[in-house]
Amino acid sequence: MFLILEIACENKRHIYIYNLIRKENIERYDEAMLVACLQGIANRQKPVVYVISENNTQPEYWLKKFSAGTGWLRDTKADTLKSMDALFELVRSRINGAVIWDPHVPATINVATTIAGVENAVVLSPEFAEKYLEKWGIPVVRDLRGMFTGKESGSAKNDAYRWAIKNYLSKGRCYMHRVFLSEDAYSTRAKGDIGYVVTRDWAVHKGSFVFDLSPWGDEQPQDDPEQPLGTDLETYKMMLGEILRQTDGKEMTEIAGFFPFSKYSNMPDHPSRHEAVPTEWESVFLMSPYNCYQNTAASYCFNQSFHSQAPVKKLKQHRPSVEKKLENKTYICILMADYDSATPLYEFLYKHWEDKQRGKIPFIWGINPNLIETYPDIIEYFYNTVSENDYFGADASAAGYINPNRILPQYLPLFIRHNQKFFNQLDLTIAPMVLDWDEPADQVKDAYAQFSPDGFATIIYDFHTETVKHPKPEVWKGMPVMDLHNHANEFKSVGEAAKAMSGAIPTGEATPAFHFFRIVWTSPSNVIAGIEELKRIRPDLDIEVTDPYNFFNLFKEYYSNK
Repeated sequence: MFLILEIACENKRHIYIYNLIRKENIERYDEAMLVACLQGIANRQKPVVYVISENNTQPEYWLKKFSAGTGWLRDTKADTLKSMDALFELVRSRINGAVIWDPHVPATINVATTIAGVENAVVLSPEFAEKYLEKWGIPVVRDLRGMFTGKESGSAKNDAYRWAIKNYLSKGRCYMHRVFLSEDAYSTRAKGDIGYVVTRDWAVHKGSFVFDLSPWGDEQPQDDPEQPLGTDLETYKMMLGEILRQTDGKEMTEIAGFFPFSKYSNMPDHPSRHEAVPTEWESVFLMSPYNCYQNTAASYCFNQSFHSQAPVKKLKQHRPSVEKKLENKTYICILMADYDSATPLYEFLYKHWEDKQRGKIPFIWGINPNLIETYPDIIEYFYNTVSENDYFGADASAAGYINPNRILPQYLPLFIRHNQKFFNQLDLTIAPMVLDWDEPADQVKDAYAQFSPDGFATIIYDFHTETVKHPKPEVWKGMPVMDLHNHANEFKSVGEAAKAMSGAIPTGEATPAFHFFRIVWTSPSNVIAGIEELKRIRPDLDIEVTDPYNFFNLFKEYYSNK
């Protein structure tokens, strides 16, 4: 249990802590679903309810972090809610009723979440309906049991989502800046997997649309093998088309969450012609023309409706002097990559951040600036605790994971405005990992030059044809443009990573030369050891690991004269 710190201070912030204690799988799932609804509604005006869990220490870690020192929760009085009844009583006046979902159609857990957010309701399983409806004296807003049979589309799953699109999304009743790709109850409830249940406070808080569909049209998904081929994809496009119609080119939409691996990609329990990473790419390829970007992994990201209300201010990065003299060296820059979605930012960036060797050499850390809307306090914490060798850039692909070449030309001004907003708020001027299916078009480079003038690096892979391309190094209207090496991204070992980096640097390469490496979820200590090993096995190279600003500035100086 969380220990409440007594703080001698008047006019304290007052919050209530609910603890998800260990329960049997189905009851754990149903409880987490109900708590998420109550929390999302409770936190609408101000941060009031904070959820911790006996199965996950991360919520307590961040609560203690922000309650200490000068943290924004330092003057907070915290009381523990001892029961579900106590949590309900805290929110009772704002609850209009309950939505009962249908376990025979697992997708209805998502439809019910959508309804709950819009109608100020709670989502109940049939078992929890028996337990709480009469006890709490609340009406049933909607009973989804038996509503969806597959009569319309040949798929009960898709009938449910199409009904929700028609009755909620198409009528402008949902929050359009963020929708949620949250795994439904197909296999999760029986396993007690609440990873995409505890995140639903954020969906309910905003009244967002929630879905779980396959991006592939050439095979049936695991959870609905009898559906007519392509039905999931058809519904997915219906939803995206409605999002575009509703937003009308005035704002971009975040799709928060990730596809379920075993339902839509090749896994031991589900043979498929599509591997997991191409399924991720296909999802982004699909959504990009609709002005949608993805915040991928969000599983077990607790308390988003709470953290989102931390004080937000414009952040500032330190800048090094860019007066380095260009020499005949092999310049290397390291992107500490893939902290661009909620899960790595929330759950394990801090572990690498606490590495004692962080600061020994320069790194640029890749984050998603859009997450300032979700976890502003966590991002500010990292900004406030940088060393002189830590810098930030927008990871995959700017302010949100998108394929820029897929943006329709008429929406590029919107894309520019969207990115300028977030790049300005986080003081970002470098886009170090733009993921796309083709080389950046001139209009795409024009767009990036307006918010990422200090550097643009890209990985280009057309996964439909398995074609890899490498952009020519150039300076485009003052913006350095180059390739991002993906050779050492997995960093399986120091030796393998050094060999991978060495393989990207040709023997006898003319200098000065510039190599930018993407390394995923690896400690600073291991990366430093990898660089030392690279120097050992490549004594022919005069290597200098350079901060991103000097790296791109020297690159710019060199290629401006080519």
